[in-house]
Amino acid sequence: MKKNEAHNPWTKLSGEVKYDNPWIKITEDQVKNPAGKDGIYGVVHFKTHAVAVIPLDVNNYTWIVGQYRYPLDSYEWEIVEGGCPEGTSPVATAHRELHEEVGLKAEKMELILEMQLSNSCTDEVSYSYIARGLSYVGEAPEEDEELAIRKVPFAEVYEMVLRGEIRDALSVASILRAKILIDGG
Repeated sequence: MKKNEAHNPWTKLSGEVKYDNPWIKITEDQVKNPAGKDGIYGVVHFKTHAVAVIPLDVNNYTWIVGQYRYPLDSYEWEIVEGGCPEGTSPVATAHRELHEEVGLKAEKMELILEMQLSNSCTDEVSYSYIARGLSYVGEAPEEDEELAIRKVPFAEVYEMVLRGEIRDALSVASILRAKILIDGG
């Protein structure tokens, strides 16, 4: 039997906010699951959208950012990323993050990917861009960022993904999508 894709098999009975700060809100809902049994479902609501940027110069070089990621207790290399507050345009955030993190201004931002980052437990969505027509204007990192910046050929960044050296989901998906577009796929 084919399931009705538009039918929601979950029934929300009640919900309670368990945690709330300026960036996220966590709710716990009392539910009836698809089998009709009582249960709970926790949802993390992000108060920002994720935005990612792959700057590409005329020689297909790009910039990546290295930083310590507190939740995983590890140092990671990623593409330019940041949070887009509700009510703010993702493309405007892409321009802002490009300036803040790697000191670049772009003449063109091309949306290449929209994703749901972890839809089993969050409502976070992301927007990924390729930035072109680049000029250097100087970095302006936020006070809570300690960033390392590397300019590398895009082909090397792609290889870093394949070797597992870039592990951030948004970076991996964006780089793979950009590779397809760059190669004419």
